[in-house]
Amino acid sequence: MDHKQIITTYETILIITNKMLAAAEDSEWEKLITLEKECRKLTNKLVINNSDHELSDELLQKKIKIIHQVLANDAKIRLITEPWMKNLQNMINTVGHKRNLQQAYQTNENF
Repeated sequence: MDHKQIITTYETILIITNKMLAAAEDSEWEKLITLEKECRKLTNKLVINNSDHELSDELLQKKIKIIHQVLANDAKIRLITEPWMKNLQNMINTVGHKRNLQQAYQTNENF
């Protein structure tokens, strides 16, 4: 990847994380998952094509600024999704406990 492609890829990741944040804020979980997959592809592309090309100071500063914005988006997304994930886990656990109780009582009824 050349310098322009590297920066363009970082900019695209920022655009996607902005969309991810909006999806999380709107509880659009399927959209969030789809966008996260797109973001992962681009970050993998950066890792695979990691070159030793040194960026100019200007481009390096731009890259750093973008990375900070992406990390800020990620933190905001986590603030939204972590409570939702805990709630989902609690619901799953409750269903599992109910199923275990039903199975236990059904087994006792057979005696």
